[in-house]
Formats: sequence, structure tokens, C-alpha cells
Amino acid sequence: MGIITAMVECTKGTNHKLNYVPEVNKFKLSKILPAGLVFPFDFGMIPGTKGEDGDPLDIMLISEITACPGCLMDCRIIGALKVEQTEKNGEKMRNDRLIGVPVVSELFKEVKKLNQLPDKILDELEAFFKNYNKQAGKKFKVISRLSPKKAYALIHMENEAH
Repeated sequence: MGIITAMVECTKGTNHKLNYVPEVNKFKLSKILPAGLVFPFDFGMIPGTKGEDGDPLDIMLISEITACPGCLMDCRIIGALKVEQTEKNGEKMRNDRLIGVPVVSELFKEVKKLNQLPDKILDELEAFFKNYNKQAGKKFKVISRLSPKKAYALIHMENEAH
């Protein structure tokens, strides 16, 4: 396993979703979250990857900082939420969420695996994603929480498939 570079799209505490548009090298507003729903940590993607949904793989970055959109962060993968997402039309797909910690984090520098995070953080992350998807008319079901090794393998399996 090694260091992964992630790009922040949505910063901790924001109530809107931005998507990076590589063709124009800019960010585009894609949605506004309902009142009271904000990103609990910086959220983004891993450039150069592609998930089952056709987008780059998603990653939540657990850290004490709030970055800016477009910020590249070297991070270690501490696990993933293995997820089944049901679209508005009933189509089901995997849309896993990788979880990483920036290598520069001081507060979380000892965290190497998901189970080293407080249960409250993991429960809140799952609740955030369920609510985030519900407002978009989708269902979000966490199948399991993956180890760093299995999460890191997702990155390579997804890219080999595309």
C-alpha cells in the first residue's frame, strides 16, 4: 500500500456539492444540500480513477483541517465503506466511499485503520451519506466497512476494469 493523491471537491462544513470538470479545469456547482446538511470532512475524488458509476472514485478525508476546492492531498487509505446505491430508477450499483487521512494530519496521524476512529465519527459518516443520497432520491446502503488493504485493492480493481 502506498500514498494516494486525492483532490478536494467539497470542503468540510459546506452545504453545496461541486464537481471537477477536467475539460475546462474548473469546478461546477452540481447541487445545494438541504438546510442543516453539510459535509462533515473534506470530500473529493482520486484523479485518474473510475468507479462503477463512471466518475472518479470518491474519498472522504478525515482531518482537522478544511482545505479549498482543488487542493491536492497526499493521504493514506484507512478503509472504505462498501456501498450499494439504488438510483431513482431502481438501478443498483456499487458506489464505495474510500476513507483517507492526509499524511500531514497531526490529530489523526496515528490512525491507520477505520476501527481506530471513534464509532461516533463512522456512524455520522454513514448517516451523512444516507441523508445526502436520500435528498437526491437515491438509497444508500452500507454493506460493510473495509480494511485498508481491501480498500486499497478497490482502487486498483476499479482501474483495471476500466
